[in-house]
Amino acid sequence: MTPREPLAETLTAGLRDSLAGEAHVPGDPGYDEARTVFNSMIDRRPAVVVRCAAESDVVRALGFAREHGLEVAVRGGGHSVSGMSLSEGGLVVDLRRMHAVTVDRDGGTARVGGGATMSDLDRATQPYALATTGGRVSTTGVGGFTLGGGSGWLERKFGLACDNLLAADLVTADGGRVHAAADENPDLFWALHGGGGNFGVATSLTLRLHELPVMTMMLLVFRPEDGPLAVRTYRDLMDSAPDGAGGACIYLTGPPEEFVPEHLVGRLACVVLVTYAGPEAEARDVAAPLLALHRESELVTEIPYADLQCMLDDPPGQRNYWSAEYLDSFPDEAVAAFCSTAGAMPVPSGSQHVLFPLGGQAAREPSGFPVPWRSAPWGVHPFGIWGTEAEDGPGKAWVREVRAAVRPWASGAVYLNFIGREGQERVVAGFGEENYERLAAVKARYDPGNVFHLNHNVKPSVAVV
Repeated sequence: MTPREPLAETLTAGLRDSLAGEAHVPGDPGYDEARTVFNSMIDRRPAVVVRCAAESDVVRALGFAREHGLEVAVRGGGHSVSGMSLSEGGLVVDLRRMHAVTVDRDGGTARVGGGATMSDLDRATQPYALATTGGRVSTTGVGGFTLGGGSGWLERKFGLACDNLLAADLVTADGGRVHAAADENPDLFWALHGGGGNFGVATSLTLRLHELPVMTMMLLVFRPEDGPLAVRTYRDLMDSAPDGAGGACIYLTGPPEEFVPEHLVGRLACVVLVTYAGPEAEARDVAAPLLALHRESELVTEIPYADLQCMLDDPPGQRNYWSAEYLDSFPDEAVAAFCSTAGAMPVPSGSQHVLFPLGGQAAREPSGFPVPWRSAPWGVHPFGIWGTEAEDGPGKAWVREVRAAVRPWASGAVYLNFIGREGQERVVAGFGEENYERLAAVKARYDPGNVFHLNHNVKPSVAVV
């Protein structure tokens, strides 16, 4: 008899019958699908995956984990590059069935299930011409994204995702149900604005929405040798751009799309993406310096925000390794360092070498939340994607090379959703030392046993009694 067989018998006798959703154990038809995450490097076999359909299922799953001494992982979108949403031999609280989004148009809010993706949220708000800051791909989970701070195309206009978090419902490690808002459990509410999944399972979030009747996208395609000029021009433009302007500079493999000239398909290209929360005519005025440059091709169009969110979607099943550095300044020397490291990027592949502008409302928000990276004007995000294990070594080396190249201008603070397991010092840097100490005190109150440790972990300080 294998070690998992007694657990499987217990599940058959008790857990399955008590759930509105379902549970999968090794050997079940749906087990392999239930344990598959975005990064194909991650191949872990949980003892049980509980596909929760209601908050009561979350309570029951955590109780079962306590009864059987199982390590707990929590899965929303499953996009963590290091696979934090899976536990080897443990229990996964899988929230994907809890994906409902309810829009209050008059109140300007959305109530979002803990397992909803960006696509669920954006498609629900689009008919009302409303939106809030979301991730830059549609398959990202809203919960992990928001609780980790939440950097996206609209952050300069509407602030970080966590700035738009109005309330949250959690199930804590002991099965308790807690509501957090500005006037209810304010210490926990503060901690949820960047502190991640350290304090419980977020079963629903209430988010502030903003009017967004039209969005404009510009994709300007340059040869890689023209990249430095394009990047410098974009940098100078963004230094004085209105909050509605955003986007990124991205070195990538030219995709086989109509707007990409044939000589760059399958080859390294530099793409400047300008996003603008407004009509095309205004966007063209803002981007005039870029539009004056020679380029290989372009795509300029007004686009629904929900469609923009799908533009950079990558299919699951690829091998992933990413990291980030946030820069206090971006002088010409830093531009040269950023651009020069594009040459070692895995090509052809889905890899992206990305420069994001911050600033605007994201930097002005006087929140005091544990997201110190918000004050950096620029973020560099080497996003490695490839297909085979043989490419792991060169791909990871490239990501590390990028970080090293731009580190002279780095602040040290980092958006933790953009990195994997890089050590506890990086975790503390992601929150800030003083914030970390405060988070540790909140952790001690809501999760003194550190049950929720498969994350960018905050270790509990002396428990509150």
